[in-house]
Amino acid sequence: MFAGSIHNIQVSWVKLNRKLSQLCLQAGANDFGGTLMEENISREAGATAGQYTSPEDFQGMIREIGRIPAERNTTYSRIKIKEPFESFPAEPLLEPEFA
Repeated sequence: MFAGSIHNIQVSWVKLNRKLSQLCLQAGANDFGGTLMEENISREAGATAGQYTSPEDFQGMIREIGRIPAERNTTYSRIKIKEPFESFPAEPLLEPEFA
């Protein structure tokens, strides 16, 4: 009935813990939600996972399961793929020059 109608499934990592959220991504979800500065509603309802998570930690949770984090807009158009720092080539070292 819904075949082909639902293209994106968002994991509510705020309501789930880290591992369960990662399992949801591995099971077919393709949106890990976003970073939060402060979340009160879910925590007041008893959730323990809605704490501030830095963008680097957030992206690390996605990379831990072999997925590549990407920034998107509201209509799911990709804005930017978040490459890990290690993937950028290092600048060649220069030989010291002495006068």
